[in-house]
Amino acid sequence: MNTASSTASTGYLDSLLQGQPSASSLTWLNQLRANAVERVGALTVPTTRDEDWRFTDISPLTKLSFQPARGVAQLAPATVEQWAIAEAEARLVFVDGIYAPRHSFNRAGITVENLASGVTRHGAAVQAHLGRHAGFERNAFAALNTAFLHDGALIVVPRGIALAAPVHLLFIATRKHAASYPRCLLIAEAGSAVTLVEDFVALQNEAYFTNAVTEMTLDGNAAVHHVRVQREGAEAFHFANCAASLAHASRYHSVSVALGARISRHNLGVLMAAEGAECRIDGLALIGGRQLADAHTLIDHAMPQGLSRQLHKCIVDGAARAVFNGNIMVRSGAQRTDSSQSSRNLLLSGKARVDTKPQLEIFADDVKCAHGATVGQLDVDEVFYLNSRGLSDTAARKLLTYAFGAEVIERISVASLRNRLEQAVLAQTQTAAAGAAREA
Repeated sequence: MNTASSTASTGYLDSLLQGQPSASSLTWLNQLRANAVERVGALTVPTTRDEDWRFTDISPLTKLSFQPARGVAQLAPATVEQWAIAEAEARLVFVDGIYAPRHSFNRAGITVENLASGVTRHGAAVQAHLGRHAGFERNAFAALNTAFLHDGALIVVPRGIALAAPVHLLFIATRKHAASYPRCLLIAEAGSAVTLVEDFVALQNEAYFTNAVTEMTLDGNAAVHHVRVQREGAEAFHFANCAASLAHASRYHSVSVALGARISRHNLGVLMAAEGAECRIDGLALIGGRQLADAHTLIDHAMPQGLSRQLHKCIVDGAARAVFNGNIMVRSGAQRTDSSQSSRNLLLSGKARVDTKPQLEIFADDVKCAHGATVGQLDVDEVFYLNSRGLSDTAARKLLTYAFGAEVIERISVASLRNRLEQAVLAQTQTAAAGAAREA
């Protein structure tokens, strides 16, 4: 990057720093924010010249100005309830990044509260983990989020507590040109279990900016099922960083579904920090038009006898573009690691594009690791078979496309959300199948 463009890029990040929250009474929190502001000043907006962003051009973001919303928008209960999860015993709602207590509740019997208040009540636990897992030293967007630390979600699951009902975090975008910085910290103590749903939705389709960071720490034998649903507005920019640290024999299962946003990027890093940790990462991107959806993952096997499984699928229509970069690292001491990764991609039009890069970095010799990637179109023989059974060409393509994506949706443990997403995927695949049939 030349000096002029680098200066402009840094200036854009500086412009996003306007409207930071007032100073906290906690010295360590103020210092964390200050460190993040310092890193924002030293970093630049990533471009396609950066290896990790070479397939993802986010320059449209820098052509627009975004500022945090002032005051929470007043929404009718019925507006919020359209995204309700019936099974949830706890829900935190954030409107344009601002906590909305009127629409939030907690009947779960555990700590589920706004981070702005929880950081005082649970100071020692929060200080030990906040900003410690999702590093912002080289990540401009994580640094920006940390600079705006205020409202957010704090979930603490006590030792030995297995919560049957999910915790629902609902982030609603209502205003154009607004910037929001959702933050989530989940602490799962030893032997606990919880299902967490992060849900990003919109009431409008104008441009806005969501920059989210989630940090999770799982103590020994803890289990977390993490569902992340991104269905932002059509012109939105959605960038997210998620980091999970797994202790001895803990289990982490992530299911991520990306349906919305003009440009989206999801970075997920899982550190297998102790022996016997297990993780499963499932992802689905279903996009069309001129959307761009980018997923970057890192599973870091740092200790022996870790188990990881990953399946990422993309269904791409129109002139959309999907990117997947999945890295599995096995460090020198992580003997007897068992890991596999699969990237499977379906193109529904001649202009659709997928860039997939599964990676293995292995520095141990007693391991079992595999990876693979496929990119293709619907199998004409399968379409013909369904035609021969009485289905129209459009119906056959719709069924096959839906079945391709449903494999990931079915791994969501929350029944009402799973059913709702199945309907959303079915509706999108119907539109895609009709277009593909015409193109064929």
